[in-house]
Amino acid sequence: MLGGWLMMLGEALFDTVRDVFPIALILVVFQVLVLRRPVRNLRNVLLGSLYVILGLTLFLVGLEEALFPLGEIMAQQLTDPAFIGQGTEIQWWHYYWIFLFAAAIGFATTVAEPALIAVAIKANEVSSGALGVWGLRIAVAIGVGASVALGAFRIVTGTPLTVYMIAGYLVVIVQTAFAPRSIIPLAYDSGGVTTSTVTVPLVTALGLGLASAVPGRSPLIDGFGLIALASLFPMITVMGYAQLSEWWARRTPAAKEDAPTDLEEGKDGP
Repeated sequence: MLGGWLMMLGEALFDTVRDVFPIALILVVFQVLVLRRPVRNLRNVLLGSLYVILGLTLFLVGLEEALFPLGEIMAQQLTDPAFIGQGTEIQWWHYYWIFLFAAAIGFATTVAEPALIAVAIKANEVSSGALGVWGLRIAVAIGVGASVALGAFRIVTGTPLTVYMIAGYLVVIVQTAFAPRSIIPLAYDSGGVTTSTVTVPLVTALGLGLASAVPGRSPLIDGFGLIALASLFPMITVMGYAQLSEWWARRTPAAKEDAPTDLEEGKDGP
């Protein structure tokens, strides 16, 4: 048992070093041959690099041994006919528990996403508080939760992914024409920061497990695509959050007397 774990850690460590080596090589080449300057705090840089390698190694092992199996097991249990209790005539609405679970796991993992936390803090700083940290995180999390639930619905019903993607991007295009200018780049980036270390493993495992458990679905054809939806919907919810904030500010008596907010200035500014 211990030998198997050590072998697994060794293989993950080797894979991590192999993947990180090209990045380190590029940095060293530019530092030595282009910049031609010594690295500041070299000891701290080397120690931090060691922490990164060890952290990535443990993270990869955790994905393989915990997160991926957990997502697949939950999907299989929630789609088990014995749990659904509908006999052999199962319709898409009988899977309501899997839809609720997909929305909950998408929301929870996004709120805990480190990349989103970092972006929300920086957005709050540069906007002078006009964008709240928790407001942005909740807006993105709602988008991911809705997208994962819709993705689960797509897998259960077998409808094409392209229908959802085309409709979603049409909504994004329309929103872009009306949303405050200052929020549009942040909204577009919000889709990228959600598909990171915490969200992707569980959502991917959920999709693969659900496609394997639902009769007539292919894990290869139907299991993937949840991440694409999870990248799309936060654009909609973040721009919607900014538009609602702007509308609410205009309705309050204090806002009518004061100068326009940062979001409004971003919409009409140069």
